[in-house]
Amino acid sequence: MNEEKQPIQASLDQVAILLREGDDVAVTKTRIPGGSALEIDGKEIIITSDVPPGHKFALRDVKEESAVRKYGQVIGYATAPIHTGDWVHTRNLGFGKGKTAGQGKLELDYEYCSDIPQVKYYGPEQQRTFAGYARADGRTGTRNYVGLVSTVNCSASTVHAIADHFRSPDIMKDFLGVDGVIPFSHKSGCGQASGTEDFAQLQRTLAGVADHPNIGTYLLAGLGCEANQALAMAQNNGLIKVESISPGRPQPPPMVIIQDEGGIRKSIVKGIEETYKLLKRANEAKRTQLPISGLIVGTNCGGSDGNSGITANPALGLAGDEFVKHGAGWVLAETSETYGAEHLLTRRAVSRDVGERLVALMRWWEWYTGVWGATIDGNPSPGNKEGGLTTIYEKSLGAVSKAGSTPLVEVYKYAQRIDKKGFTFMDTPGHDPVSVTGLAAGGCNLIAFTTGRGSCLGFKPSPTLKIATNSTMYNRMKEDMDIDAGVIMNGVPMADIAAQIFEMLIAVAGGQKTKSEAQGLGEVEFAPWLLGPVM
Repeated sequence: MNEEKQPIQASLDQVAILLREGDDVAVTKTRIPGGSALEIDGKEIIITSDVPPGHKFALRDVKEESAVRKYGQVIGYATAPIHTGDWVHTRNLGFGKGKTAGQGKLELDYEYCSDIPQVKYYGPEQQRTFAGYARADGRTGTRNYVGLVSTVNCSASTVHAIADHFRSPDIMKDFLGVDGVIPFSHKSGCGQASGTEDFAQLQRTLAGVADHPNIGTYLLAGLGCEANQALAMAQNNGLIKVESISPGRPQPPPMVIIQDEGGIRKSIVKGIEETYKLLKRANEAKRTQLPISGLIVGTNCGGSDGNSGITANPALGLAGDEFVKHGAGWVLAETSETYGAEHLLTRRAVSRDVGERLVALMRWWEWYTGVWGATIDGNPSPGNKEGGLTTIYEKSLGAVSKAGSTPLVEVYKYAQRIDKKGFTFMDTPGHDPVSVTGLAAGGCNLIAFTTGRGSCLGFKPSPTLKIATNSTMYNRMKEDMDIDAGVIMNGVPMADIAAQIFEMLIAVAGGQKTKSEAQGLGEVEFAPWLLGPVM
């Protein structure tokens, strides 16, 4: 129950934040009761109704259909006259009512490559290291799992039964160098048209998680008659490799095919036998000191609130700049939560082609959501709105600050292998498990995840660091949150929180468990993005 408060008198900076000079709104640090008098620049503003924490109130009158600005950018259009001191939210702020909105679309100036930042990279003597796994293909692992990848839903129960056998501490005591056995199951793999982008994307996702740098060894499990044949998937996605045990001869990965084995029970027995072999191989890997340039950090936000773009996201972006200076990879995703803020990235694109490919994703998402009679402003979610976010533009402007300030060097398809270091972008939905699945399948060996409402997502094989945007939620959910970025609202320098994120990500890369890992989370969040029809 909300505590009743009497009107107060205070200066604006005591109870709220003005993010940019010229903004039409300020963001509350705490609940401000209606009738409160706030002083700003020698003038007094009377708050006309209660404004919850993390929400916005007007600093000046805004006419109906006129643009409203926050972060110095347009976050929406007034759907009714807004008066100074009014609570600005869904009742008077919308996505595209304004006459200048292009019928629901912002008219953005992309200014391709106009402001490419200069990055001062650290030299070898300044390079930080961590205890990681040096993989044969040159990539770097932060964990050492055995993966059991189901090619189709029909073999999902089989991989889970195999994994269940290895949950016994008595068995795993002989494989202390292995972090566990993970079953990767999903609800597709058949009923798809071969040769389509949907089919290729599923295969790319499954192959990417199988051949992940945090997976020491793996096997594939299928039914036998499905569209997504295990051997064909391996052939199409580079999983058939030359092994040292048979020099010069390409070897397919271990496979268990239910119909060939004679049924599920026999397949489980065969799978257990194969997994023992895989565990022995994986157990041979040892952590050694490696440069953090081998890290690829995927960023994500879930359950965002009005503080996300003020505390956790920009602090995470500062940490990302440090990783880029060390030669590491830093990946922004969630295309549907970048919509309306993409012009801030196209300016930093290293080439016009890179910038135009990002913009092309926005146009595709307009089409994709429209096919189902929706608009891209179906995001923010109800929880986001309760936390203070009103439109997708506002949410995106806060979310994009996770990108830091370095050049945008590449734009990737969903689950595409990330083969460039520096700041890159991956096309994913905003839905947390689907987005993180794409990032992991692309090779991210760490995930940095900000949340304001309290998303509890964990993800194996990529350890997931949770960063709270506000202290109230952090204190309520300490068992799930790793870092409290909400203290920035109370005056702690953002650079201090960025440094804390940077150091903790390095520690996690070296084996320190995140809160989600300590609770055993992350096995059921694997969720490939399915695009096409089910037939």
